[in-house]
Amino acid sequence: MSDSSSLEEHLTYLIASVSRQLEDELSEALRSNGIPVEQFRILNALHSADGRSMRDLGAAALIDPASLTKIIDRMVADALVTRGPAPNDRRKVLIFLTTKGRALHSKLKEIHRAQEENLINRLKSNKADQLGNILRQLI
Repeated sequence: MSDSSSLEEHLTYLIASVSRQLEDELSEALRSNGIPVEQFRILNALHSADGRSMRDLGAAALIDPASLTKIIDRMVADALVTRGPAPNDRRKVLIFLTTKGRALHSKLKEIHRAQEENLINRLKSNKADQLGNILRQLI
């Protein structure tokens, strides 16, 4: 790509634009349940591996540490997650899903599944597989 190409032609811009669009779509779909995308990502990360450290959870949910603490505080207050000591190191705090958090995740995962299905349909299945493989190479 030449330096004179328009912003819309740059791969980094295209990837960021698609990411923003998908995040906005998911945010809109979750809004009726009163859950921000960041909280949904935390529920998802804990559903796949409950009892995560704050560092691991932040990395898995794509949330910076400064924001994560405030979000977890809110989720604890809403009884979606709890904090507890790590079994091997009581100084280390782990985050766990509560029964309420698991129930909410079960309800919301259908919203996420529908978004994923919609994206695959827009791309056609083989293109979605190709895109997934390409994006995994970049991570």
